[in-house]
Amino acid sequence: MTPAINLAKKHKIAHKVHQYLHDPNNTNFGLEAAEVLGQDPARVFKTLLFSCNGDPRQLAVAIVPVAGMLDLKSAAKAAGAKKAEMADPAIAEKTTGYIVGGISPLGQKKRLPTFLDDSAKDYDTICVSAGRRGLEIELAPKDLLQLTCGQLAALAR
Repeated sequence: MTPAINLAKKHKIAHKVHQYLHDPNNTNFGLEAAEVLGQDPARVFKTLLFSCNGDPRQLAVAIVPVAGMLDLKSAAKAAGAKKAEMADPAIAEKTTGYIVGGISPLGQKKRLPTFLDDSAKDYDTICVSAGRRGLEIELAPKDLLQLTCGQLAALAR
């Protein structure tokens, strides 16, 4: 079990865990998950960390569909910042306790401001990383928001 799965269990959140064999040569982790699991890429979300206002320690989490990209201007607006840039991967790993390609929005070492792309509201359930490459957790967007104290925002382009 990962901290992400343990958090869902602890709060008695309805969820499903999907496991697959990750191809170590594939660096497009989210699209790989959607393809291998036979899921619509619009329903599978990736977890990205971004820093605000040029401060690498002022981090926030964006959860966007794997088929799209994070709009950094929209992310900055959601976080109440003037600008946003992608976080350094090493800092993201250290802050969350997860490795790149397996960063879950759930069960991170440090609670960060979290924003879920508003397209998630179109689905009963979505998939996000469960904290390891090759492991996804499927849950309702409202439950994800509850567990992360997150907010919906228009983030993807």
